[in-house]
Amino acid sequence: MAKPIPVYLELGAKKVFACSIDFPGWCRSGRTEELSLESLADYAPRYAEVAKQAKVAFPARAGERFEVVERVKGSGATDFGIPHEVVSSDAGPLTARQAARQVELVKAAWAVLDRIAKRSPAELRKGPRGGGRDRDKMLDHVLGAEAAYARMLGVKHPQPELGDTGAIKALRDDIVAALRGASDGSPLAPKGWPPRYAARRIAWHVLDHAWEIQDRSGQTG
Repeated sequence: MAKPIPVYLELGAKKVFACSIDFPGWCRSGRTEELSLESLADYAPRYAEVAKQAKVAFPARAGERFEVVERVKGSGATDFGIPHEVVSSDAGPLTARQAARQVELVKAAWAVLDRIAKRSPAELRKGPRGGGRDRDKMLDHVLGAEAAYARMLGVKHPQPELGDTGAIKALRDDIVAALRGASDGSPLAPKGWPPRYAARRIAWHVLDHAWEIQDRSGQTG
């Protein structure tokens, strides 16, 4: 029997997020606890590609059993579609080795997004209601979010222009530098984010849009 994967649930009024504790970015939502866990399991094969990119071990049957180790009340942001809440495990200390593992998964999320974006057309299929950003607007949105997220780590960069590879690399290198070291779990900047939460939030946002591009461009893997 597969070893259970520890997850937490963020409970909004209309939406529930299920998020892995140990694999930053592996977070999915649903209307109920059960549906969020089903969605998380469905995305295990996709997250396996992130772990492979990072050279991080990922259980072959990772989506078969979950252990809910914490439930936290969500907010309007949860219902809007953001895993927004900091949970108790985020305050835990990180060794240098654990921090390095976390960083490699964040870097892998960027690599997966870049690979999917390069294989996609500029114009994506519209969503079920006829909406949704096209590829470049979505990538620009990701960069804007990363510049904002970086400030929660004490890293201040203007939002890079899409295609400015030097500026994008500089921003991401400084995010990596902020997250790489051992930590006692405290926020990395005043009123900022603890490193575990920061890695999860950054990787989730990158992968959420990577997988959206993948789906709306008809890519199969």
